[in-house]
Amino acid sequence: VETIRTAIDRSDAVVITGGIGPTQDDVTREAIAVATGREMVRDADYAQALRDRWETLGRVMPENNLRQADRPVGAEQLPNPAGSAPGIALEHDGTWIFALPGVPAEMHLLIRDHVLPRLRVAAGETGVVKSRIIRTWGRSESQVAEMLDDLFMATTNPSVAFLASAGEIKVRVTAKAESDAEADALIAPVEAAVRDRLGSSVFGADDETIHLVVQRLLERKGWTIATAESATAGLVTAALTQTPGASKVVVGGITAYSAEAKTSLLGVSAELLAAEGVVSEAAALAMAEGARARFGADVGVAVTGEAGPDPAEQPVGTMVIAVVTPDGMGSRTMRLPGDRERIRTYTTTAALQLVRLAVSGQWWAP
Repeated sequence: VETIRTAIDRSDAVVITGGIGPTQDDVTREAIAVATGREMVRDADYAQALRDRWETLGRVMPENNLRQADRPVGAEQLPNPAGSAPGIALEHDGTWIFALPGVPAEMHLLIRDHVLPRLRVAAGETGVVKSRIIRTWGRSESQVAEMLDDLFMATTNPSVAFLASAGEIKVRVTAKAESDAEADALIAPVEAAVRDRLGSSVFGADDETIHLVVQRLLERKGWTIATAESATAGLVTAALTQTPGASKVVVGGITAYSAEAKTSLLGVSAELLAAEGVVSEAAALAMAEGARARFGADVGVAVTGEAGPDPAEQPVGTMVIAVVTPDGMGSRTMRLPGDRERIRTYTTTAALQLVRLAVSGQWWAP
């Protein structure tokens, strides 16, 4: 409580994250009420919305969940589309106080949709700040930065920044202008230059995920896809089916861990496995072709490898991906660092990226 009071005295805006859930140790709402000298009130409409949500799930709601409908008098509840705990916005003695969920994804949404707009109005800003995220794969952050060095150095509005996350490099182009249209006009030529220089490394923009991009490419072609997995054990299939509507293009998948399963389920010859090895491009191509044939799909993608922790046929981190389409086939061997989880996660992303390149006719040229 004293910390909140001190922050209010010193600041134009106070943002508090966490502590707005349903349990006894979630005390942020009450602390704000005490710090600002207000009573607590229960929002009847939101309380009913909570009950309806639990009923939809076919479950009985614990009564302590109703604490999430409480707020200090005068505070506004901020809808949380990704969770059950709404945020709180309260203006007190000229200071904005925000209480947000501690879950990063939920917090991000509320900051974007509710906190920043209020702060811009409070600061008297009349313009807009707009960003475009260009998503790339297949090049390191240093490679991307070198290829875009003059754009980074020469432009201040829009500005260019690089963000590395989960195996991809994001290029953020941010413009300040009086309107959305003016900001878009500033961003457009820089985005075009980025796309031109990075070529097929660019796979999407803003919220476009690789599984969504692959799904759209397959739909555009009128193709279906099937998977054959060893080391990733179904992760590629799971990634392909994350987006609603995936059933239009994903036919099915086979997890074949042992050599015997690769032969019996995918039709990979025992002689090939004995001669080339289970972790080989020849084996991966045969697995991809086997999945394609078994499911009657247009595209087959296969993964085999050594994810660890114990080495077997190949060193840990040796992963092989193959893709077969009506237009051709290709394979890639990768040597990946990290533990088992990191290797499998990166390989899953790489498999979808190689499907993207193959289906779009670019194959392995990032």
